[in-house]
Amino acid sequence: MEVKSVLITGASRGIGASMAELFAKSGYHVIINYSKSQDAALALCRKISEGGGSAECISADVSKTDDVTQMMSKLPAFSPDILINNAGVSHYGLLQDMTDAEYDRVMSINVKGTFNLCRAVLPRMISKKAGCIINISSIWGRRGGACETVYSASKAAVIGLTLALAKEVGPSGITVNCICPGVIGTDMLSSFSEEEKAALAGDTPLMRLGLPHDVAAAAIFFAENRFITGQILDVSGGFSL
Repeated sequence: MEVKSVLITGASRGIGASMAELFAKSGYHVIINYSKSQDAALALCRKISEGGGSAECISADVSKTDDVTQMMSKLPAFSPDILINNAGVSHYGLLQDMTDAEYDRVMSINVKGTFNLCRAVLPRMISKKAGCIINISSIWGRRGGACETVYSASKAAVIGLTLALAKEVGPSGITVNCICPGVIGTDMLSSFSEEEKAALAGDTPLMRLGLPHDVAAAAIFFAENRFITGQILDVSGGFSL
């Protein structure tokens, strides 16, 4: 049986790492993309290999077209079968205090990075009339978050791209879906106090913060369902209700 490959951007830690581990356990060859966290990416690669899985690490800044082109040149001609656009950054603060550099960083990674990867893999997927793209957005992309205005805007853009691209490439047998995580226990919450985290859990109907594995399970669901496309799935424990 042919082993399918999955390219996960920003996969060295957090949600990306959890997806890498789950896909590897499910029999996929995992391509772990990272930008700066080389040690964490290599450690994850070793962990997967030692557990009997198949993985490789590849460095690229997804916001840079040349980096993405170089990364794709290192992969086999028909790889990957699945792309997960997970790389992303946030910024917390008032819009009026945000600098141009902070704005550009959020938009270039969250939006242009997603665009760059989709553009890079589509010729390969179209040529074989099959493929799966999973974009990671956020519940803030659906409802907006105070003091995370530009982050919210960037994640709303990812949702819009998902919906339009699903229509565009559906005739080529390619599915495009989007996951909107809620409040997930990752490094993005490192600046929150325990009281703030408890309050967020209290605002969630399931009364807990999400785990990276919760998002990874949703990604597997989309990867293994070939008649689902153009869907925006909240993985938030009901936080978005």
